Amino acid sequence: MDLMETNTPPEIWDLWDEGDVDHASCQKIKLLKLMEIFRNETDEAHPMLASEVCERLRQEGIRCDRRTLTRDVQALAKFGYEIMSVLKKHEKAYYVEDRPFTVPELKILIDAVHASSFITPPKAQQLIENLSQLGGIHQAERLTGNMVQFNNRKHSNEQIFYNVDHIERALLLKRKVTFRYFHLDESKNRVYKKDGALYVTEPVALVFCEDNYYLVTYNEKYHSRVTYRVDRMDMVNLLDEYVSERALAMRDDMVGYTGAVFHMYSGQLWDVTLQFKNDVIDAIYDKFGEGQEIYRVDEEHCKAYVKVGISPTFWGWLFQFGSKVKILAPSTLIQMYKEKLQEQLDSLA
Repeated sequence: MDLMETNTPPEIWDLWDEGDVDHASCQKIKLLKLMEIFRNETDEAHPMLASEVCERLRQEGIRCDRRTLTRDVQALAKFGYEIMSVLKKHEKAYYVEDRPFTVPELKILIDAVHASSFITPPKAQQLIENLSQLGGIHQAERLTGNMVQFNNRKHSNEQIFYNVDHIERALLLKRKVTFRYFHLDESKNRVYKKDGALYVTEPVALVFCEDNYYLVTYNEKYHSRVTYRVDRMDMVNLLDEYVSERALAMRDDMVGYTGAVFHMYSGQLWDVTLQFKNDVIDAIYDKFGEGQEIYRVDEEHCKAYVKVGISPTFWGWLFQFGSKVKILAPSTLIQMYKEKLQEQLDSLA
């Protein structure tokens, strides 16, 4: 019978006996399967008896006994794979303690996936299951069993993973990218910009900010950056055409750019002096990062020199604090702030 047509694992050593696989290859396969079993099915709280390990290997079509198992574990240890052993029921048992990620680290990653709005519910579930398996089968239920379902703002674009993949490849290959861009109407229907015509862009960076992925591009016509939400794209494709030298040069300045532009919306960059009350200090650190320098003004107030993109999202951020935050400089921006406040008052009339 053709081995590909049977559900029963082939007896590896029979293949060796028949001359189809050499002994060295059999041993390599055995060690790979052994390490796979240890990582997937054991941890400190769930060591596997030597007899159980041998049985699991036999289920995979691999001959093993306790004597050869001891040698195999020693071989793995020699090459840096740490296999712990304990006595259990008067028999040696084995488990893997060292993993690429600890359970708390996996929990943080899983919660981040669940909280991210740009990942659709099916994609999030798939990614969470994959992450949970990195902790082994015994930790998978612990990692996913007590999740709080708090995010009801998930987006619906199932192409998001493919969009990210295409854009990452374009950045690596320094190629231009095309896509259609849309927004949603009141019925959640896609309304395409430019009547569905393709955007041709020069990618500069792919940035995760404020719970969304954004593609930052260079606009040759206006000699400036333009930002697009990745979950609002479809039909993403690479062109054979390379991006310009200017687009490549912009990549080196992305840290300063993303720190200055609120919510990834474009706007003219200003050097701004803000004065604020003590209870706003955390909000300043949250928005500008804990590397932001803050200076004491008096017992109740501090100030900071920040670089921001002046846009509707900046004004919205500022308005929420009322009199607790005020602009000290520049004077032009102070006047703009007064006009914005007056516009809000007039809208209430």
